[in-house]
Amino acid sequence: MRLVIARCSVDYVGRLTAHLPEAVRLIMVKADGCVAVHADGGAYKPLNWMNAPNTVTYGDQTWVVTNPKGETITITLHEVLSDSDHHLGEDPGLRKDGVEAHLQELLAASPQAIEDGMVLVRREYPTAIGPIDLLCRDADGRAVAVEVKRRGEIDGVEQLSRYLDRLRLDSSLGEVRGVFVAQQVKPQAKLLAESRGFRVVQVDYDELRGVRPDELRLF
Repeated sequence: MRLVIARCSVDYVGRLTAHLPEAVRLIMVKADGCVAVHADGGAYKPLNWMNAPNTVTYGDQTWVVTNPKGETITITLHEVLSDSDHHLGEDPGLRKDGVEAHLQELLAASPQAIEDGMVLVRREYPTAIGPIDLLCRDADGRAVAVEVKRRGEIDGVEQLSRYLDRLRLDSSLGEVRGVFVAQQVKPQAKLLAESRGFRVVQVDYDELRGVRPDELRLF
């Protein structure tokens, strides 16, 4: 991973145009080709970014990031304060807590609980940036990427988006759509997921386990 702290300005041209005026920012270039520009605030979300695959052209003062759709991010470096490379090694991936891991197992065993006619292709289907929880086929034979969370939040939707970007590069899968599954989904996450064309499904953990309401009594 390359980390550059620089006084820079950034211009995006694609579905729209956007401009970040000159300021000190962190530019992150990941090993998979993803480029992200961060401010010293705003939590985890970058000000501007471009997911892999893309092409980065490095000039003395200008970097141009271009994706296959022809969208570009131009980063103009006015002053470089720090420039370093770091090898992070292979990441073992996110380890789910007990409930979330079991929820994934239950849905893998009963994918029809997500959608009628759905069948499992593979659990933990690998991509270049980590495995998608479930890869399924729907009743029409279309590939479906399913991300499973105990609590559905915005970062889970972003994660599903990144996985879909990778899966859509695999021509053997054909068209791939996304489904975001959780026990509870925050309204902001639901809105973001639906705006990206993902189906949102809330499931009952105890119902999947086959526990009847009367079995939950303490006396």
